[in-house]
Amino acid sequence: MIEIKEVIRQTQNKFLNMFEYRGTNKVGHDFRYFVASRADKEENLKAVSGENHPDGVIMYALYGEKEDRVVLIRQFRIPLGCYIYEFPAGLVDKGEDYRAAAVREMHEETGLAFTPVDADQMYEAPRYTTAGLTDESCCMVYGHASGEPSRKYLEEGEDIQIILADRDEIRRILKEERVALMTAYQLMHFLVDQEPFGFLKGNE
Repeated sequence: MIEIKEVIRQTQNKFLNMFEYRGTNKVGHDFRYFVASRADKEENLKAVSGENHPDGVIMYALYGEKEDRVVLIRQFRIPLGCYIYEFPAGLVDKGEDYRAAAVREMHEETGLAFTPVDADQMYEAPRYTTAGLTDESCCMVYGHASGEPSRKYLEEGEDIQIILADRDEIRRILKEERVALMTAYQLMHFLVDQEPFGFLKGNE
């Protein structure tokens, strides 16, 4: 069994830090492993606390009277050195309800009003994004967006274009563009599902 014996914080940043994990692997050999985390201190790392509070939210929003478009953003991502298509997303502030964070972040990134739909907790539970690199987890919040898109609420460091994509544009994006994995999976379903949020009723 893998045993973590020591965790050492390597950086002192506001939103993301690197931690070094030291321990022994399943055959007793020593290991060092580096993890990026939203945690502000060692005791808040998920491997240490055993808890899974969401670090962020991802908003899957339908748009238009016919609900035939999806709100996407095309954002420049520094680790990739290029633009990537994603759902709007953001961090959950300490003590903030993740659904309230979803409403706030949608407005900040797109200028749109966001109304979450009722969904069983199993659809919105915090899930891990890239478990081999980070302990970050995010909730997916589903809902409807309204209003006119606006970029005036963006932070200085955000390079974001707002896309209201219909099915033809989604097909083009999936064929030709770089797309975040979680976004791509949902868009694939949107292309074929007559009722995009029908799966949310699966627990009834």
